Amino acid sequence: MNDDTEIHTTAEAYENAVMPCARAFHTDDCAPVTPENKPLPAELARHAPETKSPAQWAYERLVLYIQNFEEHLQPDEEIALGLTGGAAGTLRIEGMGYFAPDILAFYGRNSQGARTQLVKHVSQLDVMLVALPKAEDAPEPRRIGFRLARDMEKANA
Repeated sequence: MNDDTEIHTTAEAYENAVMPCARAFHTDDCAPVTPENKPLPAELARHAPETKSPAQWAYERLVLYIQNFEEHLQPDEEIALGLTGGAAGTLRIEGMGYFAPDILAFYGRNSQGARTQLVKHVSQLDVMLVALPKAEDAPEPRRIGFRLARDMEKANA
């Protein structure tokens, strides 16, 4: 029962305050588990979402989506961002950041190898993650999601 008349202990109220409200449904019963259905990592749950700027909270959740996407890439693939609107193409993700309270930035290279940066307001966030073959000159595909998560852990410590 989850109505307004339910009584919670202080501990339950605190736990509910830091638990994200998320859910995903997949038509394929064999679909991999997605971030909405995984427990929130301890370093993200340490601070309640309402204590974070919209940009920081969006950034942290995007890191989870990127990590999850990378977990299912082939050994010769790496992640890219499919740019929406117009003929912008893709951006091979090399970095990501936020500027509180409301700006997200993606850094990388386009399909021609030109340095590219995408800056988005959190209210206009629309991200399409794309699997691309690894860069020809790279010995190994980059796994930026795990590096972003480590950076987040250091920043939150």
